[in-house]
Amino acid sequence: MLVLLPPSETKRLGGSGALDPAALHAPEALQAARERVRAALVELSRDEEAAAKSLKLGVKNRGELDHNLRLGSSGVMPAIERYTGVLYDALDVGSLSAPERAWIDAHVMVQSALFGLVSAGDAIPAYRLSAGSRLPQLGAPLKRVWGEAHAQVSWAEGTLLLDLRSKDYGALAPLPNGYFLNVVQRGENGEVRALNHFNKAAKGDLVRRLARSGATPGGAEIVGVEELLRWSRDEGLEMTLSEADRSVTLVTELGAPARASSSGAVAR
Repeated sequence: MLVLLPPSETKRLGGSGALDPAALHAPEALQAARERVRAALVELSRDEEAAAKSLKLGVKNRGELDHNLRLGSSGVMPAIERYTGVLYDALDVGSLSAPERAWIDAHVMVQSALFGLVSAGDAIPAYRLSAGSRLPQLGAPLKRVWGEAHAQVSWAEGTLLLDLRSKDYGALAPLPNGYFLNVVQRGENGEVRALNHFNKAAKGDLVRRLARSGATPGGAEIVGVEELLRWSRDEGLEMTLSEADRSVTLVTELGAPARASSSGAVAR
């Protein structure tokens, strides 16, 4: 099983050591694109006004351009620790046990606009770039550059891919198969509606639950979507499956923890 997460615009600063591109996920397939995107980002970031416009920076956060100019020297840390925000706060990787953290490193990947798909344990620096950013120096949209590069990535046959990325980040590396996770909330009248900001907390909590279960001796082995649905029921989650659009839905109750549903959405 592999769980794909979106990154976050907010990032933890600091770290130690230098970026080693060859140590990142799938260097043989993604290295050329990584070098190309990095060079374009550095060139753009040297022009503060142009970069502020392209990267959507306000007056207060223009200092983030310095991260882009010091990618090789600002220090690195595991990607799963670098990103912050609602999803990553709910996951709270720092409080996981060693076996739970090992599960995260083996089963979780993050979709970076700068580095492409990286494993949770891949060491990366702080940076500022999002899926919707424009890099004029790149000569092509990020979506095209990363789409062509990720088409060369090999996926382990038979691996369950659970996609928690947003649409923009999912477009950077379309999956050959897998299931997209939706998060919805059931209101007092029984109707469900999509969640926006709060769906991130539900996703973070879901990954935390998966790590705890996967690291428990004798815990459920999730190798397919049916095992995922059985696991969700055992966890007290309401999760449903829709094979028509290959989605899983997690349903949350109004005023209650998120629940997951086998129709393609997950809620807690």
